[in-house]
Amino acid sequence: MFDTLSLKARQKDIKFSIKKGCEAPVQVLADKEKIRQVLINLIDNSIKYGKQQGSTVASIYNLDGKTSLVEISDDGIGMQEEHLPRVFERFYRTDKARSRDIGGTGLGLAIVKHIIEAHGQTINVRSKPDVGSTFGFTLETVRE
Repeated sequence: MFDTLSLKARQKDIKFSIKKGCEAPVQVLADKEKIRQVLINLIDNSIKYGKQQGSTVASIYNLDGKTSLVEISDDGIGMQEEHLPRVFERFYRTDKARSRDIGGTGLGLAIVKHIIEAHGQTINVRSKPDVGSTFGFTLETVRE
């Protein structure tokens, strides 16, 4: 999946990685293509709003044997706290002028939220200006 976006990332010299300790596979109950779409959207955003020579880190944590938390973190431009409650709304832009320059429809995060909620799960965001953003969502873990 990272391969799909590697050209865009290479143009900004953004490095992709999996957080140390999160390399082991985790099986979840989910629509593979829909979750792939979620990950591509989140990673694409981390590139768009990432800084030159920045990084994007993926991680997954088994929370309680029933639920796993997937996170995509970047060290990009970040967002002001006042925007965080609205970033999953359709067409919402934190910075209208910058969004025009970067492109997109303003639907990506709304679609991501819809997909995660259709799985009966939740998505959240943590962000600080000039520090970066972390988007995290839960998925049901396959019980062994």
